[in-house]
Amino acid sequence: MKKKNKIKIKLNGKFIIIDDKITLQNLVKKFKVPIKKVAIELNQTIVNKKRLDRIKISKNDKIEIVHFIGGG
Repeated sequence: MKKKNKIKIKLNGKFIIIDDKITLQNLVKKFKVPIKKVAIELNQTIVNKKRLDRIKISKNDKIEIVHFIGGG
């Protein structure tokens, strides 16, 4: 049975099912990602965080969210 209005994407190496027509900004909010402390890559391209609300996620997209860690 096919899930209606759902798509499968790969997020940080794991397959997940999400609503279709979701923006990258909505996905970031859903997972409570601290936007100022991460870099986001969509299909091997770094995303400008100012454009997250305009980027729609598509079926089979690969998204990597990398957290910055400080040290010294």
